Amino acid sequence: MTRPRAYTARPDVFPSSSPYNPGSQCSPIQPVQQKGRSAMTRVLVVDDEPQIVRALVINLKARQYEVDAAPDGATALQLAAARHPDVVLLDLGLPDMDGVEVIRGLRGWTRVPILVLSARQTSDEKVEALDAGADDYVTKPFGMDELLARLRASVRRAEPVGQEGGTEDVALVQTAGFTVDLAAKKVHREGRDVRLTPTEWHLLEVLVRNAGRLVSQKQLLQEVWGPSYGTETNYLRVYMAQLRRKLEADPSHPRHFVTEPGMGYRFERD
Repeated sequence: MTRPRAYTARPDVFPSSSPYNPGSQCSPIQPVQQKGRSAMTRVLVVDDEPQIVRALVINLKARQYEVDAAPDGATALQLAAARHPDVVLLDLGLPDMDGVEVIRGLRGWTRVPILVLSARQTSDEKVEALDAGADDYVTKPFGMDELLARLRASVRRAEPVGQEGGTEDVALVQTAGFTVDLAAKKVHREGRDVRLTPTEWHLLEVLVRNAGRLVSQKQLLQEVWGPSYGTETNYLRVYMAQLRRKLEADPSHPRHFVTEPGMGYRFERD
């Protein structure tokens, strides 16, 4: 019985169709509008091994997928924010950052399915990637038929963007007074960066990802401080006051960070 071909790394070049062919002059990343469900599925391939990228691009395009490719983590995060892929194929061994950091960066603002392609085979490494937010894990070398089947399954399982309200898969959330860049983990107000502590940022991120929805005190405490927390509501009062002071035009009459007494907090864009 013929075994499916397995793809391993060999020196080569990025395909000429890739916007990140190292031998070409790259134009700036062009953003695309989020599309309807009937449009072609867009795949973001993140890998620094040109032969694997070439094989993936050829096979995906032959099956009518739209493909973007990134050779490192920073480019991947920029492309994801600009191009809104439907699924990400991600190598963990990237030259500028660990792939797990890319997963965490994406999960700060998007639910796009992430399939890890990696030579790392230990259980701990797989668990780390899955816990960070990956949806599936395929070890190298891999069979193309199996990979494509897993990709199709991930796309089928993915919830349509915006189905349950809140913030759709967008990296920039704008209000009249400030802008939250979820991909870059930055906040801008009146043309300047606003310095936030890691805890302030995490609290802001949870609220912004649930824009327009009540987030309970318990959920905020557990997401920001950890699962052992749930009753320390004074923590929330202190940090919400700090966020309002840094971001609200009138902190004593907040417009964006609304308290629901006894229940939790809600972020409103307008």
